[in-house]
Amino acid sequence: MEKITAAQVAVPADVLPEARETYIENYLAATQGTGRLMLYACDQKIEHMNGDFFGEGIDPADNDPEHLFRIGAQGVVGVLAGQKGLVARYAADYPEINYLIKMNSKTNLVDTKQDDPYSPQLYSLESVLAMRDAGVNIVGIGYTIYLGSEYEATMMSEAGELIAEAHAAGLIVVLWIYPRGKAVENEKDADLIAGAAGVALCLGADFV
Repeated sequence: MEKITAAQVAVPADVLPEARETYIENYLAATQGTGRLMLYACDQKIEHMNGDFFGEGIDPADNDPEHLFRIGAQGVVGVLAGQKGLVARYAADYPEINYLIKMNSKTNLVDTKQDDPYSPQLYSLESVLAMRDAGVNIVGIGYTIYLGSEYEATMMSEAGELIAEAHAAGLIVVLWIYPRGKAVENEKDADLIAGAAGVALCLGADFV
């Protein structure tokens, strides 16, 4: 795949001047220098709980959380995305991996028919930056929004604040953004999905 140069990286205006070079380095690292995000999602331990990691037809090695990091270290990965606690536990043993911290999560125990989805922010950006300052190779953060949920305003507000703060510190930001909730009749509607991507752009996400 064709590579891009640092001069070709479009740096958002909310990246502080002193963080500009850091942002460019993080962007190029996360995209392996291609401008296309290469993300390895490892947030399922909360999102899907044990269903993806243990059971019939699943390799027993998958039940060990470190298995995710072994794959990340051996594969062609721009960023490994996971919750802060998971990354904190294994990052010291896999310092070569670029990490993206998933700032919010929820389990799949509460069905949409029971309540509209809400994925709360789990920790502050300051705690993530402290990990970066301690030597963990954190290049970005991520956040999930459920558009159409009665809680979308809260999630959009949290995401907007986090994006501004992350950019100011030179981090890239990925938004997972899904049309989901009682107000959404068809989660796979193309117009809704396109609209969700537009919302992510307006909030300042680098990747959707």
